[in-house]
Amino acid sequence: MRKLKYKKGRKLNHTNLEYTGIHREHRTEMQLFVYNNTDVVEYDRFNILALDTCIDYTKNNWLNIHGLNDIDLIKTIGTHFQLDDFLLADILNTTKRTKLQEQEDILFFNIKSLLPAEDSDCISAEQISFILKDGILISFQEKRSDFFTHIRERIRTHAGIVRTKKVDYLLYLLLDAVMENFYITLEDEEDKVEALINQTKKDAKPIILEKIENHRDNLNFLKRSIVPLRDSLYYLKTIKDDDTYNGIEKETFNFFIRLHQKSLELLEQIESDMSSLESASNFYFSEQSRKMNEIMKTLTIISAIFIPLTFIVGVYGMNFENMPELKTQNGYFIVMFSMVLLVIALIIYFKKRRWF
Repeated sequence: MRKLKYKKGRKLNHTNLEYTGIHREHRTEMQLFVYNNTDVVEYDRFNILALDTCIDYTKNNWLNIHGLNDIDLIKTIGTHFQLDDFLLADILNTTKRTKLQEQEDILFFNIKSLLPAEDSDCISAEQISFILKDGILISFQEKRSDFFTHIRERIRTHAGIVRTKKVDYLLYLLLDAVMENFYITLEDEEDKVEALINQTKKDAKPIILEKIENHRDNLNFLKRSIVPLRDSLYYLKTIKDDDTYNGIEKETFNFFIRLHQKSLELLEQIESDMSSLESASNFYFSEQSRKMNEIMKTLTIISAIFIPLTFIVGVYGMNFENMPELKTQNGYFIVMFSMVLLVIALIIYFKKRRWF
């Protein structure tokens, strides 16, 4: 699966909206929850024309859009809720970094949801955007997924306090669910890194270095995804006393402070994992150097043994006539025996010096 890269995003003309993601095979569908403390109504895959009759502004409304391929539908939703084209462009442009934008009656938030790709060391990314406005929360997902299944069940079954709170608390729950994916991804990376470190200690093959670099890229990708989220959450918790936007209740800000704390914990853990990968990389190169030293030591010892033998062979290979040893009847056997004794003596000497 293609991994999203933070690079210079495409400059899209807001008058000509275009979806830039990879999930182009998913059709655009809508799901609506209308609820309060005593009642809940769920509309699944309904028509855009039914929005006026289904939404009840005296209750909490959660409109979830799956799929961003139907540009006309996205434009219609923008017109219905008076969203400017710049916001719609940010929703459709998946190359954008995590962003928080505060307007007079709108809070816009987009975030990258990351999960480990199946049967791969890559990370799959999906952009999710949120619009909080006048008692309604609109979420935009690139495809159908089960990130928010447990939240839907809590709304249906009246579990927890979600139905007693306003939609700003629902926004907190949705962001918290997306951040749980960061923990899942990070835990998966940690398991793979631990297995990689153990493999490095057993057999430092060149493929291991390639895997180390792949996981380092993944951790850097996680970090680049969480840092803007941390900054956005920090800004969100600082507007508690801001009079520009009052769509979040005072007591709900404490929940967003928790999310900010989670982002700091994630970044600290990523730094720790990066250090582990750096140690694994250093161990790999140390092991490679050790193996190279062992090879060089072996070759050096072999060379040291054969140097005197080569000298002896060279001496008796000279073609002088006045060499008395050449006339000796057992000269060949004496020289060979002497060479064998010399080899044994050198090996014993090297052993005592613990050179091998």
